[in-house]
Amino acid sequence: MNKNTPLNPGKHPDLKTEVAIIGAGTSGLYTAYRLVTDKKFKAHEVQIFDMNTKLGGRLESVVMPGMDFWGELGGMRYLTSQKIVTTLIEGYPLSEENPAKRIPVLKDKMTPVPFPMGDPSKLLMYLRKERFKQDDWDEAQKKGEKLPTRYYLNDDDFGFSSDQLFNKVIYDVLMADPWVAKNYGDRIIKGSSVYDYTFKLTSRDWDDIKPKLVYNFPNSPYDGRKVNDLGFWNLLKDQVSQEGYEFLANAGGYYSNTINWNSAEAFPYMVGDFSAGTIYKTIEEGYDSIAYALANSYMEHEGACIWSENKLLTFTKAHPLINTHKYELTFLNLKTNTQWKVYANTLVLAMPRKSLELLDQNNFFFNVNENSVLNDNIRSVIMEPAFKILMGFEYPWWKELGISSGHSITDLPMRQCYYFGTDPHTDNSMLLGSYGDMETETFWKALSDDKVLFKVKAARSASLQELHQLDDVQATKLMVGELMNQLRELHGPDVTIPEPYVTYFKDWTDEPFGAGYHAWKAGFSVENVMPYMRKPVKDENIHICGEAYSDQQGWVEGAFCEAEKMLQEYFGLHRPIWLDPEYYLGW
Repeated sequence: MNKNTPLNPGKHPDLKTEVAIIGAGTSGLYTAYRLVTDKKFKAHEVQIFDMNTKLGGRLESVVMPGMDFWGELGGMRYLTSQKIVTTLIEGYPLSEENPAKRIPVLKDKMTPVPFPMGDPSKLLMYLRKERFKQDDWDEAQKKGEKLPTRYYLNDDDFGFSSDQLFNKVIYDVLMADPWVAKNYGDRIIKGSSVYDYTFKLTSRDWDDIKPKLVYNFPNSPYDGRKVNDLGFWNLLKDQVSQEGYEFLANAGGYYSNTINWNSAEAFPYMVGDFSAGTIYKTIEEGYDSIAYALANSYMEHEGACIWSENKLLTFTKAHPLINTHKYELTFLNLKTNTQWKVYANTLVLAMPRKSLELLDQNNFFFNVNENSVLNDNIRSVIMEPAFKILMGFEYPWWKELGISSGHSITDLPMRQCYYFGTDPHTDNSMLLGSYGDMETETFWKALSDDKVLFKVKAARSASLQELHQLDDVQATKLMVGELMNQLRELHGPDVTIPEPYVTYFKDWTDEPFGAGYHAWKAGFSVENVMPYMRKPVKDENIHICGEAYSDQQGWVEGAFCEAEKMLQEYFGLHRPIWLDPEYYLGW
């Protein structure tokens, strides 16, 4: 797998191109790859621009000194139900008769491997200073008992795990709508056990349900309202009480899932991505390999160029008497701190919300007086802060708990830790020490802004010289100290946790990203906003695509689906032969 994709940090004043793609994240790279390999354009007619020194946007895989495997600072896995990302990584079947024999789509070989979620009988849950194993709820239920916790749940909800309680709420709301019960009741199944719910709804089914679903609870202040207009926190509190909400937010592991985002969008997300039986995979060569593989397939073509370290400042309509191209783009070359112009007939803004907001908001496209609808729709998503800290230890101290992989969950500000792996030769081991999001962000921000950084220490096969090259990505000393206290509290007094020898800190709230992922706001018609963003202004060849305005927010697949629909709708591309013809791309 080649990650040495040639990037051009220079400039070419008055460069002319047909399509200028802004953003070398997954949606921008996919767009360039498809336009050029589909022979819609020659490569010199499709140029990519990005202000960063690396590819992949919010994907970033790193190898820590002393370890021979990849850790993930950004996106880290995919679902096997996500067909575009799965097929790009794994290839497509030669024939229906021979599904095991697969034809690669991209030239670079990527090795799909399971993303292990660990053994729930070993992994921990530490809530309100009480320690559980993650399967304690199931074990109690097998004995006909209800696991008591320090949450004062409603009598009807007592004994449910967080996953089961999410399912119960979603089942109750769906089945309280007579239209849903009549049309989809056979696919929304309550099992023989009070805890057992199954949703056999496809993405198409959900897209039919989401805009129509009505909240039918006569004693509620929200009775008769569309679920699409309700915040998820509002709905959960109404269903299970504020105390039940606290349990769901804490035990679920992510505050981002339970913030006050669009309830209709939350429903399929919670029963799909975060339910039992979901199969996760990743790439052995690092998850950002998908970005590099797309970039390399584009770069094979003569004239292809990825202009790195070039920041788009604004774009205007080019003067028709002087220019053959429709738009004039002004870039700041970050290496020389000088501006230069590019001319293009089509713009693809493959950018998340914050990056769009950092562009000149007074130009003809973003100007609120000219285009208030675009302004509203750009703000139709919540920017969800996220940061990660990778920590390198000299041995896998979690093994004494019988843990080899997966993640433990807590209501402490660290929220989750993933046991990423151990180098078999050195025994050096990697932990994703904190997966902070939403309301914990301010707790950590006060520590991450401190000036004194963690001091690296030499370890087996990790010399100080090598480690000092990572000095500028170390978490602060205060942050590591606080995190170590929380790790020790989560794992209990019987586990000896050594100090780490290195850390790697990434805060995705930093510009230009502004967020780790995004969530739809309540009250927005997602079925209208998604297609709108792909071409916001009828008479302009300007497109917006990416994970932020997709129905699979937080996933690479969301970025791919939006780019693919944009390419088919506005560039005349045919559905790729490698993509399952039955696969639904969404609104």
